[in-house]
Amino acid sequence: MKTEIVAVGTELLLGQIVDTNSSWMGEQLALAGIDSHYQTKVGDNWDRIEDAFRLALDRSDAVIVCGGLGPTQDDITREVLASVMGVELVLDERIAERIRSMFASRSRPMPENNLRQAMVPVGASPIPQQPGTAPGLVAPIRWVQGAGAVAPDAEPPAGAEVLDRVVYVVPGVPYEMREMMNGTVLGDLQRRAGVSATIESRVLRTWGQSESGLAEMLAGRIDELDEAGNPTLAFLASGIEGIKVRITAKGADSAEAWRLIEAEQAVLEPLLGDLVFAYDDDNMEAAVLAELGRLGLTLGVAETITGGRMANRLSSAEAAMRAGRAPGGAKLGDPGLASAADSSQADGGTGPRTFAGGIVARSEHLTEYLLHAGSSTVSPMGDDLVPPLASAAGAEALARAARLRTGASVGLAVTAIEDRNAATPEHPFGTAFLAVSISAQPVRGSIPAVAHRDKADEIRLPGDRERLADYSAISALNLLRLTLTGRR
Repeated sequence: MKTEIVAVGTELLLGQIVDTNSSWMGEQLALAGIDSHYQTKVGDNWDRIEDAFRLALDRSDAVIVCGGLGPTQDDITREVLASVMGVELVLDERIAERIRSMFASRSRPMPENNLRQAMVPVGASPIPQQPGTAPGLVAPIRWVQGAGAVAPDAEPPAGAEVLDRVVYVVPGVPYEMREMMNGTVLGDLQRRAGVSATIESRVLRTWGQSESGLAEMLAGRIDELDEAGNPTLAFLASGIEGIKVRITAKGADSAEAWRLIEAEQAVLEPLLGDLVFAYDDDNMEAAVLAELGRLGLTLGVAETITGGRMANRLSSAEAAMRAGRAPGGAKLGDPGLASAADSSQADGGTGPRTFAGGIVARSEHLTEYLLHAGSSTVSPMGDDLVPPLASAAGAEALARAARLRTGASVGLAVTAIEDRNAATPEHPFGTAFLAVSISAQPVRGSIPAVAHRDKADEIRLPGDRERLADYSAISALNLLRLTLTGRR
């Protein structure tokens, strides 16, 4: 079965919104064993939307339309679909009542415009999942290539081949679209396509190696898998989120597919070593928090170039983990994964926080306060001999300051040559200095002892200032991960 995605919305063409919906749907179709041959974007224009629908129905068995289901005048997906089907729109009272109830639950009057969302083409049926006011639709269509739809009560042209097509319409709001895709669309497509096998996947998230470098490291294994055919490997470069290595396996059922994935994972991890920091939707900050939780440590950060990026990522990850929405980012089987998640949920998410807080030091006054503040324990050179901030010694002093000023057991800091006028041949623009400071901790019950350690790294990063800030943040978190796990 050939499937096509049509994304509707002028904002997509203008670049005001990045079309992440189509990429997500394409990935889910592949995992469901459904071929996806085309993706189209079209603006909010009747003629162009109709042309896109007709072209898609001419060449594809199934079409997924995303967007244009809102209540305003430019939301015309329903109307254009009815026109292409050659049928009228009728009010579905069940949908209308559901929309009224949504507004009533928020103590808000419902604008009459919202009843447009309850209009359904004759022959189409609403998708049962409806998390918002926009219902999704499943519309079977009898179709003749080059001629169009054959109305339900009409005879096709003499000698014409009538094709069974189906159009799924889902909202552009990502969480609404995903609920409908997972709840109805993917399963219905598999049923129509006769897909009986189950396809599962796992993503190994890596940091510290390029895509081509990973391909070289795994070249022999890739050749073996190409010959076997199942499972398969794919690489996805994801910017500051690293390189993802996806293992995909097909089995008679989910259990068989997962057995293949876990066996392949056991082969790949020794080859990739320390590069793997998390799995699937977990991220670097979740991996760091899980390891800190395992060791019973707390973290404070001090930032210059990164401008609060580390603190934002850490606080967001910790909030998700405490709410039970994220399992953490430690490797599979790592006790840190269980301890961090279990401890945060056992107390209802009200226990001590692993992330103590962060300081963004952009002014000389604040930097001076951090590095001095009457404490000679911050700078190894004493209060009167503070090292240059944009240096390895400066980052190390800032990491100690982060630990002391936040009251945490671990300090993490990053500085960089962010001014091209301050660059030198030895330290060009893009030089970043990362540092970790860990205070010694004795054995506490099942929690192991932690040795005192101060460590700084100097790295070169590419790109403009924004990329320098982004990559500095993730590189500092990775340095902390490797230090905590004893790999650096």
